Amino acid sequence: MKNKAKFPAMPIFYIICGIVAGAIVWGVITTYTGIRIFPHTEANAVCAETAGNAELANLAYTVLENIRDDNFLALSEVVHPQFGVTFTPYTTINLTTDRRFSAAEVQSMGTDTTIYIWGVRNGSGEPISLTPSEFIEQFVPAEDFLDAALVGINKIVRSGNALENIKEVFPEVRFVDFHLTGSDEDILGIDDWRSLRLGFEEYQGGLKLIAIIHSTWTA
Repeated sequence: MKNKAKFPAMPIFYIICGIVAGAIVWGVITTYTGIRIFPHTEANAVCAETAGNAELANLAYTVLENIRDDNFLALSEVVHPQFGVTFTPYTTINLTTDRRFSAAEVQSMGTDTTIYIWGVRNGSGEPISLTPSEFIEQFVPAEDFLDAALVGINKIVRSGNALENIKEVFPEVRFVDFHLTGSDEDILGIDDWRSLRLGFEEYQGGLKLIAIIHSTWTA
């Protein structure tokens, strides 16, 4: 059977749901659906439901590739045609303050020099005043997240002290969580992990992008 799902060609951990806490399996676990499960390697490992997630995972990687390549035309074609896509800089989605772009607006993000307010910065509380390109560079570094070794399918890999409300805001959402572990906190005393979550909803028989959420430890 041909596996059409795209996944990065890189060494990665995989786990089987229900294995003894702490046990780690090296290699590839591929189900009949073609899904690879991207785990958290601690005892409370992230286990993804496999059925029907090949399209979701494949589309999430395609979105990251389009962002990395500044291909906003292709990105706009994935955006939800009615709702648009919401950009959240720090974990907690707020549809009042977060910036939302329509598909047409996403198409012109690469050349849009308008400075928008995207929310407030963690710690300082200063407004996040950036052009779309600047926001993507700072909060959506797709090239980094394409190399994420830990990826949750409809599962949040790691949470900080901010409210996780993706399912409350978007009850029908299906999402992929790309997680970068950052520095060794125990040794360096640094908690600089980052995650990028791409949220999709069903629309006329396909998945459409509704949310791009940057998550990290917040003060």
